[in-house]
Amino acid sequence: MTTLTLELLTKEAFAPFGDVIQIDGSEWFPINNGTTKRYHNLGRVEVTGEGGLPIISMCRGDAFQLPVEVKMLERHPLGSQAFIPSSGAPFIVVVAPNGADDKPDESQLKGFIVRGDQGVNYHRGTWHHPLVTLGCEGDFIVVDRGGPGHNCDEVQLSQVYLIESAPALA
Repeated sequence: MTTLTLELLTKEAFAPFGDVIQIDGSEWFPINNGTTKRYHNLGRVEVTGEGGLPIISMCRGDAFQLPVEVKMLERHPLGSQAFIPSSGAPFIVVVAPNGADDKPDESQLKGFIVRGDQGVNYHRGTWHHPLVTLGCEGDFIVVDRGGPGHNCDEVQLSQVYLIESAPALA
């Protein structure tokens, strides 16, 4: 078993895998006669394939405690997938780039701890672990692709990766 060290989620570190959705540090402009700040275009919704359309859903993730084992990853070849916490729950993100054999490149596996006021938008085709809400149950808004076609590939990893600890969230 190999230990996977988590790092704090930043826009720069996550850029190869998708978008960080957060207000802090993002540009905004006023709307509604100046009573609202709009943080515009924080993530791009990608939808491909015949009959595909962007949809908005909600999900509730079970509470996980450390240590957490990472044994598999999934990807969505026909669209992006965003998870935006609506209950302030922190969560763990594990991602990997595509390898030469069209499987995850495990040598570049990365793990992030995500604050409860941040979300992520996985680019279309990004290998990622299913939702892991840390410490408490969490509600999430999900923006992804609906419609016909196969849009979820899953792969078992060559070994188990163990997440034993997480950096403190500010």
